[in-house]
Amino acid sequence: QLQASGGGLVQAGGSLRLSCAASGRTVSNYAMGWFRQAPGKEREFVTAISRSGGSTYYADSVKGRFTISRDNAKNTVYLQMNSLKPEDTAVYFCAARLVAVTIIKDDYDYWGQGTLVTVSS
Repeated sequence: QLQASGGGLVQAGGSLRLSCAASGRTVSNYAMGWFRQAPGKEREFVTAISRSGGSTYYADSVKGRFTISRDNAKNTVYLQMNSLKPEDTAVYFCAARLVAVTIIKDDYDYWGQGTLVTVSS
């Protein structure tokens, strides 16, 4: 089970850190990704990290503002979001994939329940 947390209301330009904690799974065995879904829109890729943490990928819209990291000892993956914009408003989901990291949503095997991020202008 994946549990995403850390969402909330923040003003534009602010920061939030999301966490994705795994229970019943060893997160070090999984490539991990963050996706988001804004109201009325498709779920979209945000960022992903390989099992070792050696490879990371970002959507162009968040590059330079968001950072994904993982602490395998704590069985947790993080998403640090800085310089937030109103267009970042969405429900953010973490996902796990047993094999190689990918940016493709449908390739992920397990999903968390999502945490809402709201950025006010």
